[in-house]
Amino acid sequence: MVTVQGNKKDRYGRTVAEILRSNNNVNIELVRRGGAFVYRQYLNGCDRNAYLSAEKQAESARRGVWSVSGGITRPWDWRRGGSSRPSSSPSPASSSRSSGRYRCSEVGSWARAQELLKQGHSYLDGDRDGEACESLR
Repeated sequence: MVTVQGNKKDRYGRTVAEILRSNNNVNIELVRRGGAFVYRQYLNGCDRNAYLSAEKQAESARRGVWSVSGGITRPWDWRRGGSSRPSSSPSPASSSRSSGRYRCSEVGSWARAQELLKQGHSYLDGDRDGEACESLR
């Protein structure tokens, strides 16, 4: 049996929901397998820790979206950029930049942000705690 639990509406009026099958959360499993990112904006009313833990597991194991070398741009960051770049074009995280500086929204993944920090991009660690782009976790 499949249950759809609608939690809220997005800005386009679409239902944001969790899918449960035999009491297993399909959404969390999709994140755990690397098939989706956690969209933190819609975690209220959900098991936040379970989602974030599943994402961390996928990232650590380099599954799915986390297997791409250098990371990929998250959909909401791509939309915010307004780019119509085809999928075969390099992502902002892997392309050369004339300024040599990155914004966290361009990096694509937390792991890639840590690599950039080790390469000397210290401005990505705004609070100077040794972790870059914490918003990507």
